[in-house]
Amino acid sequence: MSNAFRWPAMPPWDGDTASARALQLALAREVRLQDELPDVHYLAGVDVGFEAGGSITRAAAVLLDAATLQPLAQEVARVPTAMPYIPGLLSFRELPAVLQALALLPRLPDLIMVDGQGIAHPRGLGIAAHLGVMTDLPTIGVAKTILVGEHEALGPSRGDHVPLHYKGREIGAVLRTRERVKPLIISPGHRVSVDTAVHWVMQCCTRYRLPEPTRLADRLASRRDMSSEERRR
Repeated sequence: MSNAFRWPAMPPWDGDTASARALQLALAREVRLQDELPDVHYLAGVDVGFEAGGSITRAAAVLLDAATLQPLAQEVARVPTAMPYIPGLLSFRELPAVLQALALLPRLPDLIMVDGQGIAHPRGLGIAAHLGVMTDLPTIGVAKTILVGEHEALGPSRGDHVPLHYKGREIGAVLRTRERVKPLIISPGHRVSVDTAVHWVMQCCTRYRLPEPTRLADRLASRRDMSSEERRR
């Protein structure tokens, strides 16, 4: 049974990259970076993969109990890929399937972790920020690599983190979730501060590099029997 909640549909892709970038700048102004979280009882993780040589977008959404990190439900949405791969505009390509997958969950999450960037994006609107503005739900971007920004040296221990800056603005944090393992790039998406984003990611990291919400979504989105596509958000 789905949560029966429907968000506004993504506009169809018309091939105008300049207009898409202008829309990103406009939507980025709607991002709120102060903490506006409810009591977090339910977490969700989302990730996107591709099937059939990229012609089908496969979005995975996993719902977890925030206290135990036990998965409660998982859903996959498959939609025809309606937009080509364009660096910096990945949220327009992937969000239609993500929104469908979230709508299939039995309830709305209180906080969503997205495999991708939040505001750590050239125009401040990675997929986590775009998703947050569209749904008005708290979101956090959990990325495996830096898209933009610079940072100081990072310590080797679990929990070490340093600010990520871009054009004089703090846009996230570089966080080591396991000792001497490559760090993650954590950036708020919407209704979450940088510090709170780091806190929740660490709360959700067990014995793996990735926090449980995005780890489980990543596994579901990129099944071994499906082709994958390298993604930058």
